[in-house]
Amino acid sequence: MDMDLLIAHPEWLLLVLAPIFFGCILLEWWFGVRAQRLPSNAQYRPAEVLCNFILAGMHQVADIIAGLFIAKIYLHFFGWRLFDMEMSLFTFGLLLIAQDFCYYWFHRASHRIRWMWAAHVVHHSSENMNFSTAFRQSLMYPLAGMWLFWLPLVVIGFDPNWVVFAVLLNLGLQFFVHTQAIKSLGPLEWIFNTPSHHRVHHGRNPQYIDKNYAGVLIIWDKLFGTFEPENETVIYGITKPVNSFNPLVVTFSEWREMWGDVTQAQLSLKQRWRILFAPPATHQQSSTKTDA
Repeated sequence: MDMDLLIAHPEWLLLVLAPIFFGCILLEWWFGVRAQRLPSNAQYRPAEVLCNFILAGMHQVADIIAGLFIAKIYLHFFGWRLFDMEMSLFTFGLLLIAQDFCYYWFHRASHRIRWMWAAHVVHHSSENMNFSTAFRQSLMYPLAGMWLFWLPLVVIGFDPNWVVFAVLLNLGLQFFVHTQAIKSLGPLEWIFNTPSHHRVHHGRNPQYIDKNYAGVLIIWDKLFGTFEPENETVIYGITKPVNSFNPLVVTFSEWREMWGDVTQAQLSLKQRWRILFAPPATHQQSSTKTDA
Protein backbone atom coordinates (compact mmCIF):
# COMPACT_ATOMS: atom_id res chain seq x y z
CA MET A 1 0.00 0.00 0.00
CA ASP A 2 1.24 3.51 -0.88
CA MET A 3 2.53 5.33 2.23
CA ASP A 4 0.71 8.57 1.43
CA LEU A 5 -2.55 6.67 1.09
CA LEU A 6 -1.88 4.85 4.37
CA ILE A 7 -1.28 8.13 6.22
CA ALA A 8 -4.43 9.60 4.70
CA HIS A 9 -6.31 6.53 5.93
CA PRO A 10 -4.33 5.32 9.00
CA GLU A 11 -7.19 3.04 10.00
CA TRP A 12 -5.91 0.61 7.34
CA LEU A 13 -2.61 0.06 9.14
CA LEU A 14 -3.72 -2.83 11.33
CA LEU A 15 -5.42 -4.47 8.35
CA VAL A 16 -2.15 -4.22 6.43
CA LEU A 17 -0.38 -5.90 9.36
CA ALA A 18 -3.11 -8.54 9.78
CA PRO A 19 -1.36 -11.24 7.66
CA ILE A 20 1.70 -10.96 9.93
CA PHE A 21 -0.50 -11.23 13.02
CA PHE A 22 -2.30 -14.32 11.74
CA GLY A 23 0.98 -15.86 10.62
CA CYS A 24 2.38 -15.46 14.15
CA ILE A 25 -0.78 -16.97 15.64
CA LEU A 26 -0.49 -19.98 13.35
CA LEU A 27 3.20 -20.46 14.16
CA GLU A 28 2.61 -20.13 17.90
CA TRP A 29 -0.22 -22.66 17.78
CA TRP A 30 1.58 -25.13 15.49
CA PHE A 31 5.05 -25.13 17.07
CA GLY A 32 4.12 -24.22 20.63
CA VAL A 33 0.63 -25.19 21.65
CA ARG A 34 0.00 -28.13 19.31
CA ALA A 35 3.46 -29.57 20.04
CA GLN A 36 2.80 -29.10 23.77
CA ARG A 37 5.87 -26.93 24.26
CA LEU A 38 3.85 -24.19 25.97
CA PRO A 39 1.82 -24.29 29.22
CA SER A 40 -1.91 -24.94 29.33
CA ASN A 41 -2.69 -21.23 29.75
CA ALA A 42 -1.25 -20.61 26.27
CA GLN A 43 -3.95 -22.75 24.66
CA TYR A 44 -6.13 -21.49 21.79
CA ARG A 45 -9.71 -22.15 22.86
CA PRO A 46 -12.00 -21.55 19.84
CA ALA A 47 -14.74 -19.74 21.78
CA GLU A 48 -12.26 -17.37 23.38
CA VAL A 49 -10.32 -16.75 20.17
CA LEU A 50 -13.56 -15.87 18.36
CA CYS A 51 -14.49 -13.54 21.23
CA ASN A 52 -11.07 -11.86 21.00
CA PHE A 53 -11.42 -11.29 17.25
CA ILE A 54 -14.88 -9.77 17.64
CA LEU A 55 -13.63 -7.50 20.42
CA ALA A 56 -10.75 -6.37 18.17
CA GLY A 57 -13.13 -5.41 15.37
CA MET A 58 -15.40 -3.47 17.72
CA HIS A 59 -12.42 -1.70 19.24
CA GLN A 60 -10.87 -0.67 15.95
CA VAL A 61 -14.05 0.93 14.68
CA ALA A 62 -14.49 2.92 17.91
CA ASP A 63 -10.80 3.87 17.99
CA ILE A 64 -10.75 5.16 14.43
CA ILE A 65 -13.84 7.30 14.91
CA ALA A 66 -12.45 8.81 18.10
CA GLY A 67 -8.94 9.37 16.75
CA LEU A 68 -10.00 11.11 13.57
CA PHE A 69 -13.08 12.96 14.75
CA ILE A 70 -11.97 14.31 18.10
CA ALA A 71 -8.62 15.68 16.90
CA LYS A 72 -10.26 17.37 13.91
CA ILE A 73 -13.07 18.80 16.06
CA TYR A 74 -10.41 20.27 18.35
CA LEU A 75 -8.63 21.92 15.43
CA HIS A 76 -11.95 23.23 14.06
CA PHE A 77 -12.91 24.98 17.28
CA PHE A 78 -9.53 26.10 18.55
CA GLY A 79 -7.62 26.40 15.31
CA TRP A 80 -4.17 26.74 16.82
CA ARG A 81 -1.14 24.60 17.54
CA LEU A 82 2.12 25.41 19.28
CA PHE A 83 4.19 24.41 16.25
CA ASP A 84 3.64 23.34 12.67
CA MET A 85 5.33 19.96 12.70
CA GLU A 86 6.21 18.98 9.16
CA MET A 87 6.83 15.27 8.97
CA SER A 88 10.38 14.09 8.39
CA LEU A 89 12.35 11.09 9.59
CA PHE A 90 13.37 13.05 12.71
CA THR A 91 9.90 14.38 13.55
CA PHE A 92 8.37 10.95 12.89
CA GLY A 93 10.79 9.44 15.41
CA LEU A 94 9.95 12.24 17.83
CA LEU A 95 6.23 11.53 17.35
CA LEU A 96 6.71 7.82 18.06
CA ILE A 97 8.58 8.54 21.31
CA ALA A 98 6.08 11.21 22.39
CA GLN A 99 3.15 8.95 21.61
CA ASP A 100 4.72 6.08 23.56
CA PHE A 101 5.17 8.44 26.53
CA CYS A 102 1.51 9.45 26.29
CA TYR A 103 0.55 5.79 26.00
CA TYR A 104 2.35 5.01 29.27
CA TRP A 105 0.23 7.57 31.12
CA PHE A 106 -2.96 6.47 29.40
CA HIS A 107 -2.20 2.87 30.37
CA ARG A 108 -1.32 3.80 33.94
CA ALA A 109 -4.50 5.87 34.30
CA SER A 110 -6.47 2.92 32.91
CA HIS A 111 -5.35 0.91 35.94
CA ARG A 112 -5.71 3.63 38.56
CA ILE A 113 -9.04 5.24 37.63
CA ARG A 114 -12.04 2.93 37.83
CA TRP A 115 -13.90 4.74 35.03
CA MET A 116 -11.02 3.95 32.68
CA TRP A 117 -10.42 0.50 34.16
CA ALA A 118 -14.01 -0.38 33.20
CA ALA A 119 -12.83 -0.24 29.57
CA HIS A 120 -9.32 -1.61 30.06
CA VAL A 121 -10.38 -4.60 32.15
CA VAL A 122 -11.50 -6.27 28.91
CA HIS A 123 -7.88 -6.71 27.89
CA HIS A 124 -6.95 -8.31 31.19
CA SER A 125 -9.95 -10.56 31.64
CA SER A 126 -8.49 -13.60 29.89
CA GLU A 127 -6.77 -16.25 31.98
CA ASN A 128 -4.72 -17.28 28.95
CA MET A 129 -1.76 -15.59 27.28
CA ASN A 130 -1.15 -16.09 23.59
CA PHE A 131 -1.02 -13.87 20.52
CA SER A 132 -4.82 -13.76 20.24
CA THR A 133 -4.93 -12.03 23.65
CA ALA A 134 -3.57 -8.90 21.94
CA PHE A 135 -6.87 -8.64 20.05
CA ARG A 136 -8.83 -8.51 23.30
CA GLN A 137 -9.67 -4.78 23.36
CA SER A 138 -12.65 -2.60 24.31
CA LEU A 139 -14.86 -0.41 22.17
CA MET A 140 -15.43 1.74 25.28
CA TYR A 141 -12.00 3.37 25.29
CA PRO A 142 -13.25 6.60 23.65
CA LEU A 143 -15.98 6.97 26.30
CA ALA A 144 -13.44 6.20 29.01
CA GLY A 145 -11.33 9.16 27.82
CA MET A 146 -8.47 7.58 25.92
CA TRP A 147 -8.46 10.40 23.34
CA LEU A 148 -7.52 12.95 26.02
CA PHE A 149 -4.04 11.43 26.14
CA TRP A 150 -3.44 11.93 22.39
CA LEU A 151 -4.72 15.52 22.16
CA PRO A 152 -1.45 17.00 23.49
CA LEU A 153 0.28 15.61 20.40
CA VAL A 154 -2.14 17.54 18.19
CA VAL A 155 -1.72 20.68 20.31
CA ILE A 156 2.06 20.41 19.92
CA GLY A 157 1.58 20.48 16.15
CA PHE A 158 1.49 16.92 14.80
CA ASP A 159 -1.06 16.25 12.07
CA PRO A 160 -4.05 14.25 13.44
CA ASN A 161 -3.64 11.58 10.75
CA TRP A 162 -0.03 11.03 11.76
CA VAL A 163 -1.06 10.87 15.43
CA VAL A 164 -3.64 8.18 14.66
CA PHE A 165 -1.02 6.34 12.59
CA ALA A 166 1.44 6.44 15.51
CA VAL A 167 -1.22 5.23 17.96
CA LEU A 168 -2.16 2.30 15.74
CA LEU A 169 1.48 1.45 14.99
CA ASN A 170 2.18 1.38 18.71
CA LEU A 171 -0.80 -0.91 19.22
CA GLY A 172 0.34 -3.12 16.35
CA LEU A 173 3.84 -3.49 17.80
CA GLN A 174 2.34 -4.50 21.13
CA PHE A 175 0.83 -7.56 19.45
CA PHE A 176 4.25 -9.22 19.57
CA VAL A 177 4.60 -9.06 23.37
CA HIS A 178 1.53 -11.23 23.97
CA THR A 179 3.18 -14.63 23.94
CA GLN A 180 4.75 -17.24 26.20
CA ALA A 181 6.87 -18.66 23.38
CA ILE A 182 9.69 -16.12 23.92
CA LYS A 183 11.32 -16.23 27.34
CA SER A 184 13.88 -13.42 27.11
CA LEU A 185 15.32 -11.04 24.53
CA GLY A 186 18.61 -10.39 26.32
CA PRO A 187 19.87 -6.77 26.26
CA LEU A 188 16.69 -5.62 24.51
CA GLU A 189 14.91 -6.19 27.83
CA TRP A 190 16.70 -3.09 29.19
CA ILE A 191 15.04 -0.66 26.77
CA PHE A 192 12.03 -2.25 25.10
CA ASN A 193 8.79 -3.77 26.30
CA THR A 194 9.16 -7.51 25.70
CA PRO A 195 7.03 -10.63 26.15
CA SER A 196 8.60 -11.18 29.57
CA HIS A 197 7.79 -7.64 30.73
CA HIS A 198 4.27 -7.80 29.38
CA ARG A 199 3.51 -11.20 30.90
CA VAL A 200 4.14 -9.51 34.25
CA HIS A 201 1.66 -6.81 33.32
CA HIS A 202 -1.04 -9.42 32.70
CA GLY A 203 -0.42 -11.20 36.00
CA ARG A 204 -2.68 -11.17 39.01
CA ASN A 205 0.17 -12.21 41.29
CA PRO A 206 0.24 -9.53 44.05
CA GLN A 207 3.68 -8.21 43.09
CA TYR A 208 2.71 -8.00 39.39
CA ILE A 209 -0.52 -6.00 39.72
CA ASP A 210 -0.26 -2.52 38.16
CA LYS A 211 3.28 -2.99 36.84
CA ASN A 212 4.96 -2.61 33.43
CA TYR A 213 2.59 -0.19 31.68
CA ALA A 214 4.96 0.26 28.74
CA GLY A 215 3.80 0.28 25.15
CA VAL A 216 7.08 -0.06 23.22
CA LEU A 217 9.73 1.40 25.57
CA ILE A 218 10.07 -0.09 29.06
CA ILE A 219 12.17 2.91 30.08
CA TRP A 220 9.03 4.78 31.22
CA ASP A 221 8.33 2.13 33.87
CA LYS A 222 11.92 2.26 35.04
CA LEU A 223 11.81 6.06 35.22
CA PHE A 224 8.50 6.27 37.07
CA GLY A 225 8.86 3.34 39.45
CA THR A 226 6.38 0.85 37.96
CA PHE A 227 8.81 -1.76 36.63
CA GLU A 228 8.73 -5.35 37.87
CA PRO A 229 10.82 -8.20 36.40
CA GLU A 230 9.36 -11.64 35.72
CA ASN A 231 10.65 -13.60 38.70
CA GLU A 232 7.92 -16.17 39.26
CA THR A 233 5.32 -17.95 37.15
CA VAL A 234 2.60 -15.55 36.05
CA ILE A 235 -1.03 -16.25 36.95
CA TYR A 236 -3.08 -14.52 34.27
CA GLY A 237 -6.44 -12.79 34.53
CA ILE A 238 -8.25 -10.53 36.99
CA THR A 239 -9.13 -11.08 40.62
CA LYS A 240 -12.84 -11.22 39.77
CA PRO A 241 -13.19 -13.37 36.60
CA VAL A 242 -15.80 -12.52 33.97
CA ASN A 243 -16.38 -16.20 33.09
CA SER A 244 -17.86 -15.49 29.67
CA PHE A 245 -16.83 -15.64 26.02
CA ASN A 246 -19.69 -13.35 24.99
CA PRO A 247 -17.99 -10.15 23.72
CA LEU A 248 -20.84 -7.97 24.99
CA VAL A 249 -20.67 -9.47 28.48
CA VAL A 250 -16.88 -9.08 28.47
CA THR A 251 -17.18 -5.46 27.32
CA PHE A 252 -19.88 -4.24 29.68
CA SER A 253 -19.57 -6.35 32.86
CA GLU A 254 -17.50 -3.81 34.80
CA TRP A 255 -19.57 -0.88 33.51
CA ARG A 256 -22.70 -2.65 34.77
CA GLU A 257 -21.16 -3.25 38.20
CA MET A 258 -19.89 0.31 38.42
CA TRP A 259 -23.34 1.64 37.53
CA GLY A 260 -24.88 -0.56 40.23
CA ASP A 261 -22.38 0.76 42.78
CA VAL A 262 -22.80 4.45 41.95
CA THR A 263 -26.63 4.37 41.88
CA GLN A 264 -26.99 2.94 45.38
CA ALA A 265 -29.24 4.99 47.64
CA GLN A 266 -27.85 7.00 50.56
CA LEU A 267 -24.50 7.69 48.91
CA SER A 268 -23.02 11.17 49.12
CA LEU A 269 -21.74 12.98 46.04
CA LYS A 270 -18.19 12.43 47.27
CA GLN A 271 -18.80 8.68 47.61
CA ARG A 272 -20.25 8.48 44.10
CA TRP A 273 -17.28 10.40 42.73
CA ARG A 274 -14.87 7.97 44.40
CA ILE A 275 -16.73 4.98 43.00
CA LEU A 276 -16.25 6.35 39.49
CA PHE A 277 -12.75 7.81 39.66
CA ALA A 278 -10.82 6.30 42.57
CA PRO A 279 -8.50 3.33 41.94
CA PRO A 280 -10.39 0.06 41.39
CA ALA A 281 -8.72 -1.49 44.45
CA THR A 282 -10.69 0.82 46.74
CA HIS A 283 -13.98 -0.88 45.82
CA GLN A 284 -14.84 -4.32 47.15
CA GLN A 285 -16.73 -5.36 44.04
CA SER A 286 -14.14 -3.94 41.67
CA SER A 287 -11.92 -6.09 39.45
CA THR A 288 -8.74 -4.89 41.17
CA LYS A 289 -6.43 -6.95 39.19
CA THR A 290 -3.81 -6.85 36.73
CA ASP A 291 -3.43 -4.63 33.72
CA ALA A 292 -2.27 -3.50 27.49
